[in-house]
Amino acid sequence: MRKALKRLVGRTYLAATGWREEGERPAPPQYVLIAAPHTSNWDLPIMMALSFVYDVPIRWVGKHTLFEPPGGWLMRALGGIPIVRHERQSRVQTLAALFEEYPDLVLTVPAEGTRGRVEHWKSGFYHIARAADVPIVCGYLDYARRRGGFGLELTPSGDLRADMDRIRAFYADKVGKFPEKFGPVRLREEDGEAPET
Repeated sequence: MRKALKRLVGRTYLAATGWREEGERPAPPQYVLIAAPHTSNWDLPIMMALSFVYDVPIRWVGKHTLFEPPGGWLMRALGGIPIVRHERQSRVQTLAALFEEYPDLVLTVPAEGTRGRVEHWKSGFYHIARAADVPIVCGYLDYARRRGGFGLELTPSGDLRADMDRIRAFYADKVGKFPEKFGPVRLREEDGEAPET
């Protein structure tokens, strides 16, 4: 689909649903995109519409079997990248390596890992960005104001708590469709527990 048509489709969808884009298109050509709050299946079409408006080619990864016929073409059309997880390579290393393969990769990661409430985010987004030496961009959908877009851009410093404090501050006023399902913006490592990537 051509850029102008995609932008028109995105703007039409947002207008029809009462949403508006907010903020600027991120400048880096590659980054890890946090998608939060993620509390509803409706997040996906709104996020896709925003990506069309901003001309940001968001991508996500899935198990290679999702991309087999008959529906594999649709998964790719929606931005999916198939991966085969090798036993000798961690998921973080596998995903970080994708940035070498795709020069304009915007890798979308729902850090909560589910639409239900969780007490800790999965830390994969942080470790992937560090391993690939790319920034993290905070994408958001704020159902209270019906605004969505891109906000904080952060280069991971290695000081996990300080970086997470900035991410926490950014998401502090963002409201999901089901606010009770948006848990704390916190990683297990901050509580001295083993990471869940």
